[in-house]
Amino acid sequence: MRILIYGAGVIGSLYGALLSEVDLNVTLYARGRRLETLRRSGLRYRTKDGVKLASVNVIDTLAPTDRYDFVFLTVKENQLYTALKELRGNISPTIVTMVNSLDSYERWKAICGEGRILPAFPGAGGGFDGEILDAALTPRLIQPTTIGQIDGRTNQLAALLRKARIPCAITEDMHAWQICHLAMVVPIADAYDEADDPKNAGKDSVLMRKTAQSIRANLKVVARRGVPITPRKLKLFRALPEGMISVALGITFRSRFGEVFMYRHSVKAPDEMRRLHEQLYSWLEESKT
Repeated sequence: MRILIYGAGVIGSLYGALLSEVDLNVTLYARGRRLETLRRSGLRYRTKDGVKLASVNVIDTLAPTDRYDFVFLTVKENQLYTALKELRGNISPTIVTMVNSLDSYERWKAICGEGRILPAFPGAGGGFDGEILDAALTPRLIQPTTIGQIDGRTNQLAALLRKARIPCAITEDMHAWQICHLAMVVPIADAYDEADDPKNAGKDSVLMRKTAQSIRANLKVVARRGVPITPRKLKLFRALPEGMISVALGITFRSRFGEVFMYRHSVKAPDEMRRLHEQLYSWLEESKT
């Protein structure tokens, strides 16, 4: 089976490395400095056993006739439409969109063609230590890789991920999942942006309470609009006392998990998070009216 990872940043590189470990034919599509690094040093990634070199191909051009069983689209939100327009001319049947966005999947289908979009979301985080990928999968209990249920390809992709020991879950309404996810993560990114000392944002109890209030308010509007709260564990943000949530957020912000999966992305992709902030609160304001 042939896999294309379109976007060789942290997320794309990690999934490419893990999928290559189970002898799949994996290709990374990269540009700029990342392309230079991959061509010079290969895809090197840190594991508990040390640094490994992934067996992957690297390309900088995608021909119309280059056919892959799955294309993992792992780019930033502001790169999404440029990528979709390029993939429109390629014959690969399935594009797994692992992108933070509130846009309708119908817009994506209109660009790439009916039946090609398989919406999903990664469960991973981390960064680069020089030229070495230092990233990890999110614990399954917190956020497995999530795939939208569309047809048999959903189950095929899930089986592929499990073979690579990548925890995954299937949801009936991926768009609702994305809305709920952003309702939670945008206030978290906002907290880092507002903090005088972002790395120690979790120590600011006032900021943590404000973050808890924002998440609760966002999910309230989401539910009022008739969007199901998914996954169900997010309902805890509405059920638990605000003070308890703010304390839990502070502990999470100060943890190793918070550093790897929250802090690093928020501070390294501020433009993307601000754009997602604008999208989310624009959508929430429309809901109120």
